[in-house]
Amino acid sequence: MGRPYAIYMTLVLGIDPGTATIGYALVRDLPDGNSQAVGYGVITTPKEASAPVRLVQLYERLNEIISLHHPDSAAVEKLFFQKNISTAITVGQARGVVLLALAQAGLEVGEYTPNEVKQAVTGYGSADKKQVQEMVRVLLSLDKIPKPDDAADALAIAITHLNTWRY
Repeated sequence: MGRPYAIYMTLVLGIDPGTATIGYALVRDLPDGNSQAVGYGVITTPKEASAPVRLVQLYERLNEIISLHHPDSAAVEKLFFQKNISTAITVGQARGVVLLALAQAGLEVGEYTPNEVKQAVTGYGSADKKQVQEMVRVLLSLDKIPKPDDAADALAIAITHLNTWRY
């Protein structure tokens, strides 16, 4: 049997997969029911590099983040249909590398659609990006909306996973 919830604090790694920019965020669940942003940012890869080289760089950087922070679980945004098929394919490749790194680290992974993230963070599945960003700021007691957008999205994904895990 695990530790009582009031003592246990979990750390979630949220990932917003992309092509050139991948958002990541670490959010801790606190005993009082609040959440705390531990860190967030983006992993970028050079546009002039080949796809295999970019995927290796993503994989290595993600492994560094996992090794440094030792998250308890992870959450990744599900790929939604895009009109640009080549963008969908490259995002899918990056997402596959992310899932591989998380699985190799032994992390439980939650996957959420953009609408599920919006619903969990704002209470409205069709919320716009600004509404989500403002609620992330409020829920994490941040002074300002986190930047860049990919990092803010990763924070929202981590919050969604924490909310799902709680209930």
